[in-house]
Amino acid sequence: MSRINTNVQSIIARRAVRLNNLSLNTALERLSTGLRVNSGKDDPAGLIASETLRSNIRAVSTAIDNANRADTIVAVAEGGLQEVSSLLLDLENLVDQTANEAGLTPGEVSANQLQIDNILQSIDRLSEATAFGDKKLLNGTLSFTTSGVNVTESTGAALTDLNKVQINAAKIPNGSFRSVVVNVVARSQVAVVSSVLAGTTGTGSNPLNGTLASATTIQVRGNLGSDVLSFASGTSTANIATAINAAKDLTGVSATASAAAGGPASLVLQSTAFGKDAFVSLSVLQNNSTAFVSQAANRESKGVDGTVTINGTNAIVKGLDASVRSGSLSLDLTLTSGFGGTTGGTTTFEITGGGARFSISPTVGLSGLETLGIDEVSAAKLGNSGVGFLSTLKSGLANDLSSKNFTQSQKIVRAAINQIASLRGRLGTFQKDTLRRTINSLEVSRENVTAAESAIRDADFAAVTSNLTRAQILVNSSTKVLQLANSIPQSALALLG
Repeated sequence: MSRINTNVQSIIARRAVRLNNLSLNTALERLSTGLRVNSGKDDPAGLIASETLRSNIRAVSTAIDNANRADTIVAVAEGGLQEVSSLLLDLENLVDQTANEAGLTPGEVSANQLQIDNILQSIDRLSEATAFGDKKLLNGTLSFTTSGVNVTESTGAALTDLNKVQINAAKIPNGSFRSVVVNVVARSQVAVVSSVLAGTTGTGSNPLNGTLASATTIQVRGNLGSDVLSFASGTSTANIATAINAAKDLTGVSATASAAAGGPASLVLQSTAFGKDAFVSLSVLQNNSTAFVSQAANRESKGVDGTVTINGTNAIVKGLDASVRSGSLSLDLTLTSGFGGTTGGTTTFEITGGGARFSISPTVGLSGLETLGIDEVSAAKLGNSGVGFLSTLKSGLANDLSSKNFTQSQKIVRAAINQIASLRGRLGTFQKDTLRRTINSLEVSRENVTAAESAIRDADFAAVTSNLTRAQILVNSSTKVLQLANSIPQSALALLG
């Protein structure tokens, strides 16, 4: 009390006022911003964790936006395909209607052909016009590009190993490519039935002469249907094969007269298709015991699906069709009969780029990339090299109505319908099982990460309000104490008298 140069109580009170003011300012800042951590000094470790979580939240939110945008783009493409599908159904109706030749006048046939031409023009127009902004979706710009495989299917040219290559999805690093190696481990086989006719010359140790010993009626059945054929006694193997081949579009069964060394020709029936779904049935309805040397009645054979690996993975094989589905590669191939029907064949090509690339993961990279191949859906591309292409139905081309190739035209239209249906199914699966599931998962992730970031950075208003009240009281009290401490030295003046 007697010292005036140094007022220790005032110094202590000033420090308390400063600290209490800092607490008051901190409480006011947190209440005004709603944040516990406003700068690094508030919580250095918490700030680092919070900024990392904020980055994750932003990445997740962007991934959700990207997935929603992808869903919109796919929906636009599917809408265009829906119209194409409707046009194809009208097209089949016209082909089927015109096949009823006796029921239509030439004028009606011409009107149907005109309508077909307009439908094909509309399909081409939809192929070019379906777009999201300036990005065309159905004209082939979103299909994958390949190298080392002949893709000029529209010319109808036969490919050495592959008749069709359809890339559905492929993850390819920027500036690189993905090799595709196709190995035929075991060949696909057609169904085969063979018999030797019982006709004889009556002399020699091997009197069979490759003819029917008696009048015979047979039934030939295959994938496409059945036909009943009757032959006179003495009909040769070659003539029977010719008659069966004349109906192969009806039955799906072809025939050859295969000459055996030192013996008569065998009648060999085989399916026109490969795989376990293909079959050949030969039934002798009349004179079974005398028409053939071998027991031909009720003989049936089925084809065999081969074994094919694509990049070392066992493919899904159905006849000459091979498919693979994995996270980084999804494709469908149609092998040529020479390649798929021979064990040990190998072919290689590269996927060099293209496709629709959607980044729908918070982490940018191949792992978070989803790709989708959307092939061109113009009349020149719908169909396939096996049955033909939709564009051949135009006036003056091979399968217009005047050609009367109604069976072939229907096959082409149905192949196009299946093609569009398959593409729509792939787009729908991509929307439902990839995009929607991803969006749902990312939404949950965003909720959890936001909650974690909030726990670190957001202010607890109840606690901060309590701290504010405490700081206000302490500031007021410490200010009063400072005032009192500053007045204490004045008591020294009383000693001066």
